[in-house]
Amino acid sequence: MATFSAQLIGGPTALLDYAGLRWLTDPSLSPPGQYGWLMKTAGPAISPEEIGSVDVVLLSHDHHPDNLDPAGRNLLPHVGTVLTTPAGADRLGGNAVGIAPGGSSDLFGTGGMPVTVTAVRAQHGPDGSDEVMGPVTGFILAAPGAGKVYVSGDNASLDVVRAVADAHGPIEVAVLFVGAVQRDAEFGGAYLTLSSERAAEAALILGARHVIPVHYEGWTHFTQGATELRAAFAGNQVLDRLVLLAPGERVEFAVGAET
Repeated sequence: MATFSAQLIGGPTALLDYAGLRWLTDPSLSPPGQYGWLMKTAGPAISPEEIGSVDVVLLSHDHHPDNLDPAGRNLLPHVGTVLTTPAGADRLGGNAVGIAPGGSSDLFGTGGMPVTVTAVRAQHGPDGSDEVMGPVTGFILAAPGAGKVYVSGDNASLDVVRAVADAHGPIEVAVLFVGAVQRDAEFGGAYLTLSSERAAEAALILGARHVIPVHYEGWTHFTQGATELRAAFAGNQVLDRLVLLAPGERVEFAVGAET
Protein backbone atom coordinates (compact mmCIF):
# COMPACT_ATOMS: atom_id res chain seq x y z
CA MET A 1 0.00 0.00 0.00
CA ALA A 2 1.27 3.49 -0.89
CA THR A 3 0.21 6.98 0.11
CA PHE A 4 -0.40 10.09 -1.93
CA SER A 5 -0.79 13.63 -0.65
CA ALA A 6 -1.67 16.94 -2.23
CA GLN A 7 -1.58 20.48 -0.89
CA LEU A 8 -3.10 23.35 -2.86
CA ILE A 9 -0.74 26.33 -2.95
CA GLY A 10 -3.03 28.46 -5.13
CA GLY A 11 -4.07 28.83 -8.77
CA PRO A 12 -2.53 25.96 -10.76
CA THR A 13 0.05 25.18 -8.09
CA ALA A 14 -0.15 22.08 -5.92
CA LEU A 15 2.51 20.24 -3.94
CA LEU A 16 2.22 16.48 -4.42
CA ASP A 17 3.92 13.64 -2.56
CA TYR A 18 3.98 10.49 -4.67
CA ALA A 19 6.34 7.50 -4.79
CA GLY A 20 8.79 9.13 -2.41
CA LEU A 21 9.23 12.32 -4.44
CA ARG A 22 7.90 15.86 -3.96
CA TRP A 23 6.29 17.28 -7.09
CA LEU A 24 5.13 20.84 -7.74
CA THR A 25 2.69 21.70 -10.52
CA ASP A 26 2.88 24.98 -12.51
CA PRO A 27 4.55 27.35 -9.99
CA SER A 28 2.41 30.46 -9.48
CA LEU A 29 4.05 31.97 -6.39
CA SER A 30 4.10 35.75 -6.86
CA PRO A 31 1.96 38.23 -4.87
CA PRO A 32 -1.25 39.71 -6.31
CA GLY A 33 -0.82 42.10 -9.23
CA GLN A 34 -0.86 42.47 -12.99
CA TYR A 35 1.26 39.91 -14.86
CA GLY A 36 1.24 40.47 -18.58
CA TRP A 37 -2.40 40.51 -19.67
CA LEU A 38 -3.63 38.68 -16.56
CA MET A 39 -4.56 39.90 -13.07
CA LYS A 40 -3.66 37.86 -10.01
CA THR A 41 -5.90 38.43 -6.99
CA ALA A 42 -4.32 36.18 -4.35
CA GLY A 43 -0.78 35.22 -3.46
CA PRO A 44 0.29 31.68 -2.62
CA ALA A 45 -1.11 30.16 0.56
CA ILE A 46 2.40 28.90 1.29
CA SER A 47 5.57 30.83 0.50
CA PRO A 48 8.38 29.32 -1.59
CA GLU A 49 10.45 29.11 1.60
CA GLU A 50 7.70 27.16 3.38
CA ILE A 51 7.30 24.79 0.44
CA GLY A 52 10.83 23.55 1.03
CA SER A 53 12.66 21.12 -1.21
CA VAL A 54 11.04 20.04 -4.48
CA ASP A 55 12.30 17.08 -6.50
CA VAL A 56 10.33 17.69 -9.70
CA VAL A 57 8.36 20.58 -11.17
CA LEU A 58 5.68 19.49 -13.63
CA LEU A 59 5.38 22.59 -15.82
CA SER A 60 2.58 22.34 -18.36
CA HIS A 61 3.90 25.41 -20.17
CA ASP A 62 6.17 28.34 -19.43
CA HIS A 63 4.73 31.06 -21.67
CA HIS A 64 1.56 32.10 -19.79
CA PRO A 65 2.03 34.08 -16.56
CA ASP A 66 -0.70 32.31 -14.59
CA ASN A 67 1.18 29.02 -15.04
CA LEU A 68 4.66 30.39 -14.39
CA ASP A 69 4.87 33.79 -12.74
CA PRO A 70 8.08 35.61 -11.73
CA ALA A 71 8.43 34.02 -8.27
CA GLY A 72 7.68 30.62 -9.77
CA ARG A 73 10.34 31.20 -12.41
CA ASN A 74 12.83 32.15 -9.68
CA LEU A 75 12.18 28.84 -7.93
CA LEU A 76 13.03 26.65 -10.92
CA PRO A 77 16.84 26.68 -10.58
CA HIS A 78 16.50 25.44 -6.98
CA VAL A 79 14.51 22.26 -7.69
CA GLY A 80 15.83 18.91 -8.85
CA THR A 81 14.29 18.69 -12.32
CA VAL A 82 11.79 20.70 -14.35
CA LEU A 83 9.77 18.59 -16.79
CA THR A 84 7.99 20.58 -19.49
CA THR A 85 7.47 20.89 -23.25
CA PRO A 86 10.53 20.71 -25.52
CA ALA A 87 10.00 24.35 -26.52
CA GLY A 88 9.75 25.36 -22.87
CA ALA A 89 12.92 23.48 -21.98
CA ASP A 90 14.77 25.27 -24.78
CA ARG A 91 13.66 28.64 -23.39
CA LEU A 92 14.34 27.81 -19.74
CA GLY A 93 17.60 25.90 -20.08
CA GLY A 94 19.38 24.75 -16.93
CA ASN A 95 17.63 21.85 -15.23
CA ALA A 96 14.61 21.88 -17.59
CA VAL A 97 13.97 18.70 -19.55
CA GLY A 98 11.57 18.69 -22.49
CA ILE A 99 9.34 15.70 -23.16
CA ALA A 100 7.19 15.50 -26.28
CA PRO A 101 3.78 13.80 -26.00
CA GLY A 102 4.32 10.05 -25.79
CA GLY A 103 7.86 10.48 -24.51
CA SER A 104 8.86 9.62 -20.95
CA SER A 105 11.44 10.21 -18.26
CA ASP A 106 12.43 7.68 -15.58
CA LEU A 107 13.06 8.93 -12.05
CA PHE A 108 13.71 7.21 -8.73
CA GLY A 109 11.95 7.84 -5.45
CA THR A 110 12.50 6.60 -1.89
CA GLY A 111 14.43 3.35 -1.74
CA GLY A 112 15.09 3.49 -5.45
CA MET A 113 11.41 3.13 -6.41
CA PRO A 114 11.17 3.72 -10.16
CA VAL A 115 8.74 6.39 -11.32
CA THR A 116 7.95 6.89 -15.00
CA VAL A 117 6.68 10.30 -16.11
CA THR A 118 5.00 10.22 -19.51
CA ALA A 119 4.07 13.40 -21.33
CA VAL A 120 0.55 13.45 -22.78
CA ARG A 121 -1.15 15.92 -25.06
CA ALA A 122 -3.02 18.93 -23.72
CA GLN A 123 -5.19 21.16 -25.91
CA HIS A 124 -5.38 24.67 -24.47
CA GLY A 125 -8.60 25.64 -26.23
CA PRO A 126 -10.95 24.46 -28.99
CA ASP A 127 -9.82 22.49 -32.02
CA GLY A 128 -7.33 24.53 -34.03
CA SER A 129 -6.15 26.64 -31.09
CA ASP A 130 -2.69 25.09 -30.71
CA GLU A 131 -0.95 27.58 -33.00
CA VAL A 132 -2.34 30.55 -31.08
CA MET A 133 -1.99 29.15 -27.55
CA GLY A 134 1.36 27.44 -28.00
CA PRO A 135 2.44 23.97 -26.87
CA VAL A 136 1.11 22.65 -23.56
CA THR A 137 1.63 19.25 -21.95
CA GLY A 138 0.02 17.01 -19.38
CA PHE A 139 1.71 14.23 -17.42
CA ILE A 140 1.12 10.67 -16.27
CA LEU A 141 3.03 9.52 -13.16
CA ALA A 142 3.32 5.77 -12.68
CA ALA A 143 5.12 3.81 -9.95
CA PRO A 144 4.77 0.14 -8.98
CA GLY A 145 1.96 -0.41 -6.48
CA ALA A 146 1.12 3.30 -6.30
CA GLY A 147 -1.52 3.68 -9.02
CA LYS A 148 -1.31 6.28 -11.78
CA VAL A 149 -1.61 10.04 -11.41
CA TYR A 150 -2.77 12.26 -14.28
CA VAL A 151 -1.86 15.96 -14.22
CA SER A 152 -3.86 17.52 -17.05
CA GLY A 153 -2.16 20.88 -17.53
CA ASP A 154 -4.25 23.51 -19.31
CA ASN A 155 -6.42 21.17 -21.35
CA ALA A 156 -9.97 21.94 -22.50
CA SER A 157 -10.65 18.85 -24.63
CA LEU A 158 -12.55 15.75 -23.53
CA ASP A 159 -11.24 14.01 -26.65
CA VAL A 160 -7.76 14.46 -25.17
CA VAL A 161 -9.02 13.02 -21.88
CA ARG A 162 -10.45 10.01 -23.73
CA ALA A 163 -7.10 9.43 -25.44
CA VAL A 164 -5.34 9.59 -22.06
CA ALA A 165 -7.80 7.10 -20.58
CA ASP A 166 -7.41 4.73 -23.54
CA ALA A 167 -3.61 4.83 -23.42
CA HIS A 168 -2.97 5.02 -19.68
CA GLY A 169 -6.11 4.07 -17.77
CA PRO A 170 -7.18 3.30 -15.18
CA ILE A 171 -6.19 6.54 -13.46
CA GLU A 172 -6.24 6.62 -9.68
CA VAL A 173 -5.70 10.35 -9.05
CA ALA A 174 -6.55 13.08 -11.56
CA VAL A 175 -5.23 16.60 -10.95
CA LEU A 176 -7.40 18.61 -13.33
CA PHE A 177 -6.80 22.20 -14.40
CA VAL A 178 -10.25 23.75 -14.47
CA GLY A 179 -11.62 27.31 -14.17
CA ALA A 180 -13.50 27.45 -17.51
CA VAL A 181 -11.16 30.12 -18.89
CA GLN A 182 -12.52 31.92 -21.97
CA ARG A 183 -11.13 34.43 -24.48
CA ASP A 184 -13.79 35.96 -26.69
CA ALA A 185 -11.42 37.76 -29.06
CA GLU A 186 -9.76 34.71 -30.63
CA PHE A 187 -12.13 31.85 -29.89
CA GLY A 188 -15.63 33.24 -29.52
CA GLY A 189 -15.93 32.31 -25.86
CA ALA A 190 -14.84 28.69 -26.26
CA TYR A 191 -13.26 27.18 -23.17
CA LEU A 192 -9.48 27.23 -22.88
CA THR A 193 -9.45 24.96 -19.81
CA LEU A 194 -11.94 22.42 -18.48
CA SER A 195 -15.28 23.76 -17.31
CA SER A 196 -16.73 22.27 -14.14
CA GLU A 197 -19.12 20.10 -16.17
CA ARG A 198 -16.30 18.85 -18.38
CA ALA A 199 -14.18 18.10 -15.30
CA ALA A 200 -16.96 15.90 -13.93
CA GLU A 201 -17.23 14.16 -17.29
CA ALA A 202 -13.44 13.71 -17.27
CA ALA A 203 -13.70 11.98 -13.90
CA LEU A 204 -16.10 9.47 -15.44
CA ILE A 205 -13.99 8.98 -18.57
CA LEU A 206 -10.81 8.40 -16.56
CA GLY A 207 -12.49 6.25 -13.94
CA ALA A 208 -10.51 8.30 -11.41
CA ARG A 209 -11.04 7.48 -7.74
CA HIS A 210 -9.85 10.91 -6.62
CA VAL A 211 -10.14 14.17 -8.58
CA ILE A 212 -8.23 17.21 -7.34
CA PRO A 213 -9.13 20.45 -9.17
CA VAL A 214 -6.57 23.25 -9.46
CA HIS A 215 -6.46 26.45 -11.55
CA TYR A 216 -9.85 27.84 -10.50
CA GLU A 217 -9.09 30.60 -7.97
CA GLY A 218 -6.63 33.43 -7.47
CA TRP A 219 -6.82 35.00 -10.97
CA THR A 220 -9.61 37.09 -12.51
CA HIS A 221 -9.84 35.12 -15.77
CA PHE A 222 -11.24 32.02 -14.06
CA THR A 223 -15.00 32.04 -14.67
CA GLN A 224 -16.02 29.02 -12.55
CA GLY A 225 -14.94 28.03 -9.06
CA ALA A 226 -15.71 25.80 -6.12
CA THR A 227 -19.50 26.27 -6.23
CA GLU A 228 -19.76 25.23 -9.88
CA LEU A 229 -17.41 22.29 -9.32
CA ARG A 230 -19.50 20.89 -6.47
CA ALA A 231 -22.70 21.29 -8.49
CA ALA A 232 -21.27 19.62 -11.60
CA PHE A 233 -19.81 16.66 -9.72
CA ALA A 234 -23.03 16.21 -7.76
CA GLY A 235 -25.11 16.36 -10.95
CA ASN A 236 -22.92 13.68 -12.55
CA GLN A 237 -23.08 11.51 -9.40
CA VAL A 238 -19.32 11.67 -8.80
CA LEU A 239 -19.26 14.04 -5.83
CA ASP A 240 -17.61 11.30 -3.76
CA ARG A 241 -14.57 11.51 -6.07
CA LEU A 242 -14.13 15.27 -5.74
CA VAL A 243 -11.26 16.41 -3.49
CA LEU A 244 -11.85 20.15 -3.35
CA LEU A 245 -9.07 21.84 -1.41
CA ALA A 246 -8.95 25.38 -0.08
CA PRO A 247 -5.62 27.16 -0.62
CA GLY A 248 -3.18 25.81 1.94
CA GLU A 249 -5.26 22.70 2.66
CA ARG A 250 -3.58 19.28 2.44
CA VAL A 251 -5.09 15.83 1.97
CA GLU A 252 -3.52 12.38 2.18
CA PHE A 253 -4.95 9.01 1.20
CA ALA A 254 -3.91 5.48 0.30
CA VAL A 255 -3.33 4.58 -3.33
CA GLY A 256 -2.31 1.48 -5.24
CA ALA A 257 -3.46 -2.02 -5.98
CA GLU A 258 -4.03 -2.97 -2.36
CA THR A 259 -6.51 -0.14 -1.64
